Amino acid sequence: MLGGIGTWEILLIFLVILLLFGAKRIPDIAKSVGKGVTEFKRGLRDIQDEIETGVDPPSKSDDKTPDSEKTAKQ
Repeated sequence: MLGGIGTWEILLIFLVILLLFGAKRIPDIAKSVGKGVTEFKRGLRDIQDEIETGVDPPSKSDDKTPDSEKTAKQ
């Protein structure tokens, strides 16, 4: 179980968290962590979809800037 962490150690960790944050803040923290994990998974899924569909970044020929403006900027 979790690399040698027993029941008493987990109970002690929860007790310390309860003392540090208080009973009212723990649900808010858990909700925030849950939203963060959900957003992270959504981002991973989007990246995997882009890789699988072969979406290429726009090439330089797609640039709408006229050549005269490109040379003026340099």
